[in-house]
Amino acid sequence: MNNKGFTLIELILVIAILGILAVSAMPKIFSLTSEAHTAARDGIGANVNAGITLAGAKTMAATGIETYPTPLDAVPPNTLCSRINPCFNAVVKDGVTRDWKKNSDFQYIHLPTNSTYGYDLAGPNKGTFTLQ
Repeated sequence: MNNKGFTLIELILVIAILGILAVSAMPKIFSLTSEAHTAARDGIGANVNAGITLAGAKTMAATGIETYPTPLDAVPPNTLCSRINPCFNAVVKDGVTRDWKKNSDFQYIHLPTNSTYGYDLAGPNKGTFTLQ
């Protein structure tokens, strides 16, 4: 009699090993979501800063006076960014349509990370969009 295949104990052992490996990978998988939100926030912040700098350079080249856009969009304060109300469309092509809320003309919140960004139009860091 020639029996081929795996015994029940061998199958249970393989399933247990796979379960242990899956459980050990869970913390890394959950931290990836947080890291992705932070990276998206930082990317948009850098994009907005680049757009502000470019707008300032364009006005400097055209008029000789460096001025920055105000406001950064036409979204009313206390509004979530959406397709209807895209944020930062004065400095970012097509604007940002999700994960941000405009508090005022000079303050925005990135909702997934609950981070507040401020736009400094006339202060010591004139023309910057930074994490507060």
